[in-house]
Amino acid sequence: MHGTPFEELFRRLIAFDTVSSHSNLEAVDYLADLLQDAGARVERELSEDGAKANLLAWIGPEAGSSLGPGLTLSGHLDVVPAEETDWTSDPFTLTDNEHRWVGRGSADMKGFLALALELALETDPASLRAPLALLFTYDEEVGSLGAEHLMEAHETRPALPRAVIIGEPTDLRAIRLHKGHVRMRITLGGRAAHSGHPQEGRNAIEPAGAVLVALGALRRQLEAERPDHADFFPEVPFVALNVARIRGGDAINVVPDRCVIDLGARPLPGMDVASLIERVRTTVRDAAPEASVIFEALHQSPPLLLAEDAPVYRALCDAVGQKETFSAAFSSDAGFLSRAGHDCVLFGPGNIRVAHRANEYVPKRDISRAREVLRSLIARMTQ
Repeated sequence: MHGTPFEELFRRLIAFDTVSSHSNLEAVDYLADLLQDAGARVERELSEDGAKANLLAWIGPEAGSSLGPGLTLSGHLDVVPAEETDWTSDPFTLTDNEHRWVGRGSADMKGFLALALELALETDPASLRAPLALLFTYDEEVGSLGAEHLMEAHETRPALPRAVIIGEPTDLRAIRLHKGHVRMRITLGGRAAHSGHPQEGRNAIEPAGAVLVALGALRRQLEAERPDHADFFPEVPFVALNVARIRGGDAINVVPDRCVIDLGARPLPGMDVASLIERVRTTVRDAAPEASVIFEALHQSPPLLLAEDAPVYRALCDAVGQKETFSAAFSSDAGFLSRAGHDCVLFGPGNIRVAHRANEYVPKRDISRAREVLRSLIARMTQ
């Protein structure tokens, strides 16, 4: 090993190409071996296609069959692609840039994962009265699919502690609320024909124009509304609706028979998501009443709303001296974990605004401070 134990762990994690479209099994096997050699009890939970896995590890007393005391440190292993052209170093090589660590996933969120591993490996299991657990998931970046799968099967394995710290980059703020994310798809159907004989076809792209205008109007309506808990999201105190992708047509001389519009909406905690989806569906159908339309709600990542008096939140606020309530405009694994009864708080080094960009980085001072806070929290909740 070269560098400190943390640096070596961080370097190895960055080197694994765990882009969501790739397998994460090589990384999971490496981490599982590392933790098992240190005496942790380890389980892998494979995805349905067997190409990926969640990794769970327990240190200290045996876990029961229901949520109990202790602490879970959780994060996702997957990262977004590193295809930006303005990287100044290899995205999958951890680079020491004076006051910061640079690399894909350094902030989101392999810096936190390396810290969690370092702290778990240094912990004496015999000193714990309640378990310290690690949960590393797959496919968070594409909808928290690993966390969703994990929660569907949670009754068939030992329980994780109720209290969960999820290491999203929060500038070392404790966050107890975040928005959800609903992914939707609109498919407009037509009939293909040679463009020289348009009367024999039906253009699927043309009604998409009316649909886009209607969705723009709905977006503005949503921006004018203030749902419950809007005050906790001062930057964007409304449901954000985003038309994200449009695909249609095969060639300039062919009347297109299909047009697909992908969009997302970010509901606030406590909202009736089904009603929001139906509102979008109605808008689309009213905009193109004569068109062939298929509307799909593809996937939902739930919002997070943790009670202000939850012990793990209070403990973390005490540790960082936080008096204010902060929220996140993005979704996370906490949405699904909270549905299974976990008390989830987002807390981690780095800033979400530098994630998903070239030269992603995490400040070294954030790593040092997060280490102190997490070490004290582990002692408070497990010993």
